[in-house]
Amino acid sequence: MANALKITSVLLSYPTRELLDAAPELHAALEADGSIGKQQKAWLGALIDDLAAHDIYDAQERYVLLFDRTRTLSLHLFEHVHGESRDRGQAMVDLAAMYEAQGLQIDASELPDYLPLFLEYLSTQSDEEVRNLLGQTLHILSALRARLQKRESIYGAAFLALEAMAGGKPDAKALADILKAPEDDPNDLAALDAIWEEEAVTFGAGAGNSACGPDRLRTRIRAAERPAP
Repeated sequence: MANALKITSVLLSYPTRELLDAAPELHAALEADGSIGKQQKAWLGALIDDLAAHDIYDAQERYVLLFDRTRTLSLHLFEHVHGESRDRGQAMVDLAAMYEAQGLQIDASELPDYLPLFLEYLSTQSDEEVRNLLGQTLHILSALRARLQKRESIYGAAFLALEAMAGGKPDAKALADILKAPEDDPNDLAALDAIWEEEAVTFGAGAGNSACGPDRLRTRIRAAERPAP
């Protein structure tokens, strides 16, 4: 699943011109991953094609509206289960320690629970460990997929692929608890300002942009082009 996870990580990162131009290479890398099925490849391939067909500024604006300005679609996993509680801090520490134990260094500006970073880590693990860790987050991934599908967003395809990679079903109660949260309106700037005023730490694509800058993204695309071991 290494290629598919690397590709999904890239596709869920803030869009850049380099990402949009890399569609042929991403398709080739996806086809080289023999550990996922045709349906999963079709879902990820559809997102690759959609991004490639977009003007870069339109793609970036769409991404910001979805993942930066819609808190219930945050790509920071612990946002959906811990919010701003103290439990989130310990969960962050534990996740960062897991990365570091495997030799993955996190930049100071990156948060450990940023989904593209989490997927990049998973791409270095065995299929068994991938299914285990994805399974632990499946209720979050399923909630994000449901919300994206409700908005008829192509990004829901990436989460369908992740659910399939995880296998199994999410915890029904945990999923229902997440989906109880009222959905944000990304155009409600007053509400957005209130959130920013209340929080000491900001979340969203900005926290992970350094992880997806030109040099880092180029490295990740090249890595995804290599056949999985």
